Amino acid sequence: MTFELPEFDALNVSRETLDRLTTYVELVKRWSPKINLVSRKSLEDIWNRHILDSVQVFRCVKSFRTWADLGSGGGFPGMVCAIMAADEAPEARFQFVESDQRKSAFLRNVARECGVHCEVISRRIEAVDPLGVDILSARALADLKTLLSFCDRHLSESGLALLPKGANWKKEMDEAREEWKFDAEPITSLTEPQAVILKIKGVSRG
Repeated sequence: MTFELPEFDALNVSRETLDRLTTYVELVKRWSPKINLVSRKSLEDIWNRHILDSVQVFRCVKSFRTWADLGSGGGFPGMVCAIMAADEAPEARFQFVESDQRKSAFLRNVARECGVHCEVISRRIEAVDPLGVDILSARALADLKTLLSFCDRHLSESGLALLPKGANWKKEMDEAREEWKFDAEPITSLTEPQAVILKIKGVSRG
């Protein structure tokens, strides 16, 4: 494990939250070989590649009541954010949209083991009724153009999308602007200097 706890101290993570995250990590390690939650290589550095990478998404927003994570898979960043919120925003409501039944079962198991209240929706994103949430997140799910169509469907009018993107984020933004209007603020990633978290709002058809 290459992750050093002082970095979490810098992010003001409580001991209770850290305990929940540690339980989550153990569950990912146990389930991943069976249902391919994360790659074997990234599993070796899970605290940096997945946990810290997700914690920084949560730190991009100060207040919210409803949060939807799309294509949740192994729960990054959504489950990490829900674990963070259990201590820092206990009144918040989380929904995870994941069509894979095995991964949905994993997410429900994590929620039970970590004491996190959330709803797992085992359907395709396009088939889910508009959620109207304050915050929407999605990691390694689709290109930005596709993600914006999900934002348009599931965000509230004043909602905010938090979308981690890799080194090609500028190209994706240019291509997305061919079809969509939106305001975007790139936040440089703590785990990968060329990557960003795109804070997006005001999504509408171009």
